[in-house]
Amino acid sequence: MTRHQSAPTLGALLVAVLVMIAIARAGVSAHHSFAPFDMQAEKTISGTVKQFDWTNPHTWIWVNVPDGHGGVETWGIEGMSPNFLGRRGWTKSSLKAGDKVTMVIRPLRDGSKGGMFVRATLADGKVLLPTGDPTEP
Repeated sequence: MTRHQSAPTLGALLVAVLVMIAIARAGVSAHHSFAPFDMQAEKTISGTVKQFDWTNPHTWIWVNVPDGHGGVETWGIEGMSPNFLGRRGWTKSSLKAGDKVTMVIRPLRDGSKGGMFVRATLADGKVLLPTGDPTEP
């Protein structure tokens, strides 16, 4: 390959890299959007913790909520990152499968069974907050 043939190849490679960087940045900023949640509303749900996912980039709390007709609906509640919560006193066992819980969430705008974590109260009265400093009953 001659010097004249490699210049367009380098140019194309540079453009491809710049496009990938732009896409990655757009994805990162979209990831941190609160758009799916109704930030003006709060909803309270009560049920039993099905699973607590201590995973990056966000924790997830899966709660089985009675549907009022003898069945249950599983709600997915998005929380802060394990790193954020860990620095505020949370651990991967702060919530366990089987825990009875009442949660306040920012509901999903589309009405799906889920939302963004605001606070939780366990059966013993302990309150879990995303900012840490859980209160004891």
